[in-house]
Amino acid sequence: MSEKTPQSMRRIVAARSRGYCEYCCCSEQFATESFTVEHIKPRQAGGETVLENLAWSCFGCNGHKHTKMQALDPETGEKIALYNPRQQVWSEHFSWSDDFIQVIGKTAYGRATVEALRLNRSGVVNLRRLLRNASLHPPENVESD
Repeated sequence: MSEKTPQSMRRIVAARSRGYCEYCCCSEQFATESFTVEHIKPRQAGGETVLENLAWSCFGCNGHKHTKMQALDPETGEKIALYNPRQQVWSEHFSWSDDFIQVIGKTAYGRATVEALRLNRSGVVNLRRLLRNASLHPPENVESD
């Protein structure tokens, strides 16, 4: 089950992301660990290695997501599907805190994803803070409400 994603697909997925994790919006340019192709529907659950099932992900988000497809919405306690970057728009489900350091879940999908993938883990928050101070955050390709 350790099928390797072809290099040609990896390049497309990376280019499509404009250099940012499609979950936490961490910049690949300033990341301390490499980025990877993430299967939105995990291979273990029958997810295929096709462009519409692949996302560009930082190591942290990929590690926390692993084989998860659902998580609890902390507001309602309901089990909800995680955010799907191929079918949903980031700015409809997430926003930035007033200081642009924390990702805020606006919908059940967003809240469940923030919690499950730990989008506000300390390393990413520290990186956002530094990048914000250098006027390099938030990313231009992610709309904020």
